[in-house]
Amino acid sequence: MEFVEEQGKISHSQCSTLLLPALSIGNVGQLAVDLMISTTKAERIGFLDDPNVLPCVGNDAYGPLPVGLLALPLEVYDLASNELTFVQQRSPVVKGMMVQFAKNLADFAVAAGKKHVILLSSLDFGQWQRVDMSSGMQIHYLSSSNADGSDEDCEKLGWKKLQEYNPSQKRWQYLQTVAEGTNAEEDALPSDDDIDEEEDYHASLPFAALFSCFKARGLKVTCLLCYCSEGDNIADSVSLANAACKVLGQKPNSVPICGDAGWIIPLSWKSVYGPPPDMSMF
Repeated sequence: MEFVEEQGKISHSQCSTLLLPALSIGNVGQLAVDLMISTTKAERIGFLDDPNVLPCVGNDAYGPLPVGLLALPLEVYDLASNELTFVQQRSPVVKGMMVQFAKNLADFAVAAGKKHVILLSSLDFGQWQRVDMSSGMQIHYLSSSNADGSDEDCEKLGWKKLQEYNPSQKRWQYLQTVAEGTNAEEDALPSDDDIDEEEDYHASLPFAALFSCFKARGLKVTCLLCYCSEGDNIADSVSLANAACKVLGQKPNSVPICGDAGWIIPLSWKSVYGPPPDMSMF
């Protein structure tokens, strides 16, 4: 993975927190990162070039007008006032290359001096085995702070740890082994016959590979996860972005980026679901 600075821009060494999406159902993590970049007007400082990410190109995602500023698969934004770096991912990883991509991204984070990584992702409502709405929230978390994935700060915010996380499961063990660079071969992933599909669903998702690789590099990792279904996931993305702001508010000498009513909708969202229907049909 290569970082390419945008012409005339520089990275800010004080930005010690990295926030990025892990692609999943409904693209909720990407939408939440879009909201945060659009609202904070973070500065795009460059791009990441990785052979494991499919190429794509589009028009300016944030506006306010589509002036032809190209959007690429992996973009890097700095918000120096909050010591925060965003990475926005706009296209999927090549099939079978997620672990290698996660390793490359972890190497970039370490080289860039990051200390804390916040991952935003979504989970399939249909896979929610132990429904617990006692907190009144759909947000769950997973942290590297403790071996069991728990985190005192996240608990204080009222969130529940991802109950299905079990580091002794085969997929999680495989990810840990590969991320730590021990003698396991990457193609030695347990076969479908050797695993319980329901138990290992979460470990098969992109956030799990990213979590394992960032953790193996000695970084603090906080995953914020939102259960959802495919469809209009704007409300889910707002919920996840608000959760990210609460985590960032835990930093010393920092304030939350914005409140519930302060989000600026990105220009690119105008075409997310196409134009409204022709009412003359009804």
